[in-house]
Amino acid sequence: MNRSATLNRPLALLVAGTFFMENLDGTIIQTAAPAMARDLGVNAVDINIAMTAYLLTLAIGVPVSGWLADRFGTRRIFALAIVIFTVASALCALSTSLPMLVAMRVLQGVGGAMMVPVGRLAVLRSVQKRDLLDAMAYLTWPALLAPVLAPVIGGVLSDTVGWQWIFLVNIPIGVVAFLVALRVVPAVDPISARRLDWAGFALVGVALAALVLGMELIGGSSTNWWQAVGLLGVAAVVGTGAVLRMRRAAHPLLDLSALVIPTFRVGNVGGLIYRLLIGAAPFLFVLLFQTGFGWTASQAGLLVMAVFLGNIAIKPATSPLIRRFGFRTVIVGSNLCGAAVFAACAFIEPGTPLAVIAVLLFLSGVFRSIGFSGYNSVQFADVPAALTSGANTLASTLQQVAVGLGIAAAALIVRGTTAGAALVDPDATELGYRWAFAVLAVLLLLPAIEAWRMSREAGAEVAARRSR
Repeated sequence: MNRSATLNRPLALLVAGTFFMENLDGTIIQTAAPAMARDLGVNAVDINIAMTAYLLTLAIGVPVSGWLADRFGTRRIFALAIVIFTVASALCALSTSLPMLVAMRVLQGVGGAMMVPVGRLAVLRSVQKRDLLDAMAYLTWPALLAPVLAPVIGGVLSDTVGWQWIFLVNIPIGVVAFLVALRVVPAVDPISARRLDWAGFALVGVALAALVLGMELIGGSSTNWWQAVGLLGVAAVVGTGAVLRMRRAAHPLLDLSALVIPTFRVGNVGGLIYRLLIGAAPFLFVLLFQTGFGWTASQAGLLVMAVFLGNIAIKPATSPLIRRFGFRTVIVGSNLCGAAVFAACAFIEPGTPLAVIAVLLFLSGVFRSIGFSGYNSVQFADVPAALTSGANTLASTLQQVAVGLGIAAAALIVRGTTAGAALVDPDATELGYRWAFAVLAVLLLLPAIEAWRMSREAGAEVAARRSR
């Protein structure tokens, strides 16, 4: 039997392409910030608000996407999301002031918030359990490649044809994606007439906004600690209230019931920590090479491409590895091996041969790819069809929070390690950045411990080997 008999490959490729577009736009403006600031008449650091506004809108908007898909149908909402994202991209390119750019980035975030979870829901509803591993393999690569390629693409476009093309390239992609969506996304009828949980939406939105903004403040170049701590306090209090409401509401905005499933919990609780830490790594590599070693942006960007090569090289083997060794062994192994690579990165010095550094970055990409594939597949391995929509919305929300906080967490770690390193050896500019990788290595042990607690047979139906 062909193990991918129910996999709609055109649909999976379409959704993967839109995922890549949405993930890429999350951080692509980082390296283009100076050029954008000159044109818009602001300081380069001020451009960060355009990135934060986009990520914040994604985090707040994702919880509504499941309700919209159930209420109006997946194809209709997915196609609408592509239109909104594409139009907003064009308006971002036409922005003549920072407030206009931020407003258009918010609109772009609205489209992205629907595009990601609704697209994945369409794929999940079209495959049987035996084909889930192959389906998730298609949907994993955008999260792997976009954070690595974004700095390079953003820098090249802004240095050659202008920063506006960061957004303009989305237009032809969006037009093609819209036309393809009308043909390949199944026209599933709406399955729910329930009303939106507006109270839950307000609580979740405030909690996520306070959390992302609080982390952004702490990770910034200067911190108003009263504001930062206040925002994180608001996030904790309001977030607790949101959880209590969603546990009691008949039709909550986020259905938490899937968290009782061990594989789903590992994929989204331990997976959140894993995605946050792994997402911070490319940013830390760039900081180490540019700020620590004094390399140019081009030199740093080209070397970080080794992470991309590791992602690509191992990708064909990730599903066979899971089928051969099972989810628990693969996820624990990817965490431990990734931690070992980060620990080795803590010993990189300006005089370390480039070949050695490239090998470490390549291995980082290899274990990153394996880990993402494991977490992204195991989370839905044991979720029954009745809970798929709610589980997908919850997973998308938690993953978006991890993306939104990844760079802020990296900046926070760097601020702490560089401050400590300055006391030990003020002349070693790179020491604090090397210590940051040691911190990542230690923190990666946390999701490894949680994954080890899974049953050896966890997700067996999805990971089982089958004859073709």
